[in-house]
Amino acid sequence: MKPVLRLLTAPVALGLVSPVGSQAGELDLAAVNRYAAAEQITGITQFSDVKPTDWTYQALTGLTERYGCVAGYPNGTFKGGQAMTRFEAAALLNACLDRISEVTDELNKLMAEFEKELAVLKGRVDGLEAKVGVLAAQHFSTTTKLHVEANMVIGGNSFLGSDNDKVIDSRSRFGAVTFNYDLRINLDTSFTGNDLLRTRLRTGNFDRSSNSFYGAGPTRLSQLEASFEEEGGPNVVGIDRLYYQFPLGDFTLTLGARVEQDDMLAMYPSVYPNSSVLDMFTMAGTPVTYDLNVGQGAGIWWKKDAWSVSVQYIAQEASNGNPAKGGIGTQSSIASTTVQLGYQKAQWALALAYSAIQGKVSPYSTNFMGQWFDQPGLTNTIGLSGYWQPVTSGWVPSISAGWELSQLTYNQPLNATGDPARHAAAWSVGLQWLDVLALGNSAGLAFGQAPFATSLVSGAGVNDANWMWEWWYKIQISDAITITPGLFYLSRPMGQDTPAGQSFNQLGALVKTQFRF
Repeated sequence: MKPVLRLLTAPVALGLVSPVGSQAGELDLAAVNRYAAAEQITGITQFSDVKPTDWTYQALTGLTERYGCVAGYPNGTFKGGQAMTRFEAAALLNACLDRISEVTDELNKLMAEFEKELAVLKGRVDGLEAKVGVLAAQHFSTTTKLHVEANMVIGGNSFLGSDNDKVIDSRSRFGAVTFNYDLRINLDTSFTGNDLLRTRLRTGNFDRSSNSFYGAGPTRLSQLEASFEEEGGPNVVGIDRLYYQFPLGDFTLTLGARVEQDDMLAMYPSVYPNSSVLDMFTMAGTPVTYDLNVGQGAGIWWKKDAWSVSVQYIAQEASNGNPAKGGIGTQSSIASTTVQLGYQKAQWALALAYSAIQGKVSPYSTNFMGQWFDQPGLTNTIGLSGYWQPVTSGWVPSISAGWELSQLTYNQPLNATGDPARHAAAWSVGLQWLDVLALGNSAGLAFGQAPFATSLVSGAGVNDANWMWEWWYKIQISDAITITPGLFYLSRPMGQDTPAGQSFNQLGALVKTQFRF
């Protein structure tokens, strides 16, 4: 057994045999571990707080020379005036016995006094050894870490305005208060210490057909970041991520059978939290350029000092072998190609990105949501995003902002009713304050405009703009639990589909409880 440090043999002789001087309490294993952190002291002169003029100096010197089991703390102090429990004393005495070859009457007396504590200590050590053996035999993996995030969201939406038909229809279809969950289980595995195999299991019960929090209606603008439901239905567990990332010289390569756009970026140009309220505000202010496409793909990035370059390709339907419905590099791939040039310092960053999105356009503005939504075509978009954050928390918030322009082209004439967009724009600003009212709590505000048409295919006039706002306050209950009340407001979510002279808006309120471990 390794000698347990801080074996105060002089105090043992002077007071540990007295029931008043020490009481039998719970064993302080943390303290015993601290004692065991350094090697056995071999000379009293090694203690910085023991002087030759101290009344215990000669006694300690004799004990060291005779038994060699006087010990102190790893920082070189003895702390002779510090009290300890009977269990600590027993542990220290037990360690000292391993170094003593001659059992004297005094030692017999001490052993008899601490017989009960020594027996309990031995039983606990044996029990710990058995548990360690079981854990070693049943260990999940020495290379895999488990991270779990569970979100529970309760809330609802209110629909207001002078367009009574849309108000009544929206209330009847999406007006109920709902209680939903989203569960993500990440398994992160490293085989070399520099690589990453990420597997994420995810499930949820946000109804795709009727829950406004999942963008079911009246538009997709009210979709929450925490909303999820597997295509198989509520409470069905599916593979949400499966990709492998590894260094290759000065580059990092990512290959994924289920990978998201931001998984393959060398830097993300926003510090506004991706777990706030609305999904739109998590996309660095450029929700078409950073559409967070998920599918089968590959990417590579290069980083040098503050500079980085990222290139990637993702195809949502690459698992489908029918060229008319999927594959890689076909008109049905539903693919996106993104190139990003980034510059990132400690307090600020800036990124210029270009994305070519095939087979679909923006997932937000109603002008992109008609029958032409899945028509073959191409969206070319360019976005500029960045952030600045203060060195310390206070009244000055971090600022994340982005702006983008998009051009849409269609491969064939459209049979849809309406007039689809030719050009679009979007922007947003997100502010976050840290340690608000209490350490660990934070607050945020974001505002902007989701992708809106600036010109139509027909050349007709367009008035599609909609303002979006969100407010939230995150309460840090513990390291693993947070509660976030939030509000959001959509001034004109139907965009150009709102009749002239009439209004239609949406107000949402929710409380999200998040568990992370």
